[in-house]
Amino acid sequence: MKSYKKISLVSLGCAKNLVDSEILLGGLKKENFEFVNKPEDSDVIIVNTCGFLDTAREESVDTILECGQIKNSTNVKKLLVMGCFSERYGDDLVKEMPEVDKFFGTNDHSIVLSYLTGKKYKKDDPDYYRSILTPKHYAYLKIAEGCDNVCSFCSIPSMRGLQVSSTLENNLIEAQRLADNGVKELLLIAQDTTSYGWDLNPKSSLHDLLDILDNIDNIDWIRLHYAHPAHLHKEVISRFSTLNKLVPYIDMPTQHGSDVVLKNMRRGLSASGIKKRIDALREANNDMSIRTSIIVGFPGETDKEFNQLYDFVNEVKFDRLGVFEYSEEEGTHGAEAFTDDVPKAIKKERREAIMMLQQKVNYKKNIDRVGSIERILVDVVNDEGWSLGRSYRDAPEIDNYVKINQKLEVGNMYDVKIDKAYEYDVEGSLIDE
Repeated sequence: MKSYKKISLVSLGCAKNLVDSEILLGGLKKENFEFVNKPEDSDVIIVNTCGFLDTAREESVDTILECGQIKNSTNVKKLLVMGCFSERYGDDLVKEMPEVDKFFGTNDHSIVLSYLTGKKYKKDDPDYYRSILTPKHYAYLKIAEGCDNVCSFCSIPSMRGLQVSSTLENNLIEAQRLADNGVKELLLIAQDTTSYGWDLNPKSSLHDLLDILDNIDNIDWIRLHYAHPAHLHKEVISRFSTLNKLVPYIDMPTQHGSDVVLKNMRRGLSASGIKKRIDALREANNDMSIRTSIIVGFPGETDKEFNQLYDFVNEVKFDRLGVFEYSEEEGTHGAEAFTDDVPKAIKKERREAIMMLQQKVNYKKNIDRVGSIERILVDVVNDEGWSLGRSYRDAPEIDNYVKINQKLEVGNMYDVKIDKAYEYDVEGSLIDE
């Protein structure tokens, strides 16, 4: 394998999976492997898969088969597959996909390196060599792996295991390393960030971590993702009013607005309990931007429960919202205890209804921004000469843009006056400094 030095890495799925890919890539570069963008130009193709939801599994299968075809028609020598999909279905995939030379699990970075180099590594060796795949001005900080929750729709614990938090010290070291390399925005991720530190000895907490990260030089924004509302502690909420770098933004999946469905989902809170946390967040900071994700078509969701969800979304008026159609996950409580009885056409109809409602909410919120001056972080300049940036309201890749009709420096922050509002994005002009 030592002669196989060109690596193509295809990363699928969520930001947590992306960090895994960055860790592996860093380890490969440390061993002098060359990273190439086109799979057909490589000696070895590695696919880091996602196994959560039907659409993700289909994408993983399609990508593996596509890479298999590339391998068979070019000079590619090896096709390796890792990640959640591989972790969950590896034994079956060995039989069904002979074009794959080797399957690995979710945390097998060092094993992959050993396979490619013939060397032995300590389990965490590659972690020290993480190579960022995002634009250099922002990066994800994965503060914990796995999950202890028992949500009936979710298979993550079976693929990723129970929660293992990274220590305060290690998170601080990683965050400082990212800051020293030019990262301005730090995006905190885990399967449940609000449970961070409960498993450590001595125990720690998310608010403790936020306190120390707030003191890191050169970091401008800290953004919190994947907060479980049932575990959102008042101490965390208070940090949105006291910390300088923690932006007033939270990605908090609420999943539903019906007490019956929430109970069957095993979410640990009623709709009123979720609303209380939302009210507390907005009371802590008037500028609070709340992103959520919800699921329509959960087993047993009648018109009554869906209407409760619709009214919940209409009342709360989330700043950002994503909708998923329920997909039965093998081995979960939901799959074992309930029948997937909502027709696909009804799921689609309900999803579209929520999205149309959210579009109106979003447009009204954007109109209210017209005339205001906002601090914008530029992510990209397109071919037409427009700069696309984000305010604190928007996380990269999943939220909206502020469009500015001139070329600006990617990774820099600018004061921008909001001039026009659209259903999702807004348009602005640069304020002369």
